[in-house]
Amino acid sequence: MSASGMDYGRESGGAGTILTPARFVWPYGGRSVYLSGSFTGWSEHWPMTPVEGCPTVFQMICSLPPGYHQYKFIVDGEWRHDEHQPFVTGSYGTVNTVLLARESDYTPAALSPHTTSGSSMDVDNEVFQRVVRMSDGTSHEPLPRISEADLEVSRHRISVFLATHMTYELLPESGKVIALDVDLPVKQAFHILYEQGISTAPLWDFCKGQFVGVLSALDFILIMRELGNHGSNLTEEELETHTISAWKEAKLYLNKQAIKHGKVSSKRLVKAGPDENLKDVSLKILQNRVATVPVTHSPSDDGSYPQLLYLASLSEVLKLVCRYFRNSASSLPILQLPISSLPLGTWVPKIGESNKQPLAVLRPSSSLSAALNLFVQAEVSAIPIVDDNDSLLDVYSRSDITALAKDKVYTHINLEEMTIHQALQLGQESYSPYGATTQRCHMCLRSDSLHKVMERLAKPGVRRVVIVEAGSKRVEGIISLSDIFRFLLS
Repeated sequence: MSASGMDYGRESGGAGTILTPARFVWPYGGRSVYLSGSFTGWSEHWPMTPVEGCPTVFQMICSLPPGYHQYKFIVDGEWRHDEHQPFVTGSYGTVNTVLLARESDYTPAALSPHTTSGSSMDVDNEVFQRVVRMSDGTSHEPLPRISEADLEVSRHRISVFLATHMTYELLPESGKVIALDVDLPVKQAFHILYEQGISTAPLWDFCKGQFVGVLSALDFILIMRELGNHGSNLTEEELETHTISAWKEAKLYLNKQAIKHGKVSSKRLVKAGPDENLKDVSLKILQNRVATVPVTHSPSDDGSYPQLLYLASLSEVLKLVCRYFRNSASSLPILQLPISSLPLGTWVPKIGESNKQPLAVLRPSSSLSAALNLFVQAEVSAIPIVDDNDSLLDVYSRSDITALAKDKVYTHINLEEMTIHQALQLGQESYSPYGATTQRCHMCLRSDSLHKVMERLAKPGVRRVVIVEAGSKRVEGIISLSDIFRFLLS
């Protein structure tokens, strides 16, 4: 972007004009988006750039003098205005308006009060937050209220859909499902998960002729922490002789000790049949706090030697929900509400708020041990990694632990000395062996609709979205698949 596109002062007002940094945001997508307005003489079109991680959100920061401004967006060659922001009709058609004023300036009443919680223009730092005035003289408008009737109707329709559709509808036409034998060494199992790019696998006991459990990334987190507690780093020899079965017995003992102290409750294998409805399967996943449920079918009456058909997840269920209601979104009134107006997800507490679950975040310099402790003690599955301004840099999730299998890193690391930054570098290298890059951070804005967030979470591999402030990417909250289903099925 040219300097003239950033600085209004050379065109009007002269050297003595005090300019205010202002950010304009177009959050509705497009291939190319430009900004034009009274501050460009309506003749120049300033290019807007996509927000990293939010390809449908375009932004531009420019310096404008205090006063009344009109503007419009040019989206894919078409003049557009944001219907959710203040607008008036004039010689340039319908245009958006904004007033940048000093505290003592008068705010004219000529502007139309058509604002919502999602702003298409905000200001670049907190000093200027209080001097931006919308049409009614306030900086923020109350969020839309949730109608209890709309909420009840939406939840009922989704519940009926899930209760009348079966698990077999999740099964793909072709594919593979990986299961591990309980007599497999832990080391080998660790490498299989890494090489196959998966974080969970059902466990098969040949002697019992049954699936007896699931091995997940959390198991490896617990193994590494347990060995670390005994004052030694993880060694290849220990993993070589330790079978999955032996580890599960040790884990059972640890759980029993914890139960005596009231810390945890014992868990059994959670599975589903192909004829179970999707509502029951979703509730199983939520109530047992698991990521996937093995879908099995046994041809025998006693249920022995079942066939493993699939691993059902909330992502697959949500994909069916989105596909079914995509062309009839109006039948679910809550879908168009901004996520900030819903009791959904985990948010950074505001100043003065109490009794609210804090959002766990870490710095890149934090130790890997700190992340593993949060996974276990806070029972979170992912941690936003932020800079000193709390702006999002990356996300470290439980499944990233499998990257430690690369070049047998787990045999010579110290959990207290390895940083999150170093662990993330391992993950980025392991997931892009052929130079391809995978988007790790999936973001949204507080003004995004519930429908938009659900569509994003329904994409393969996406288990959560981080809510960020447009432009600064300051973390405001996080919404997971589990959060969506708890809200819809509560």
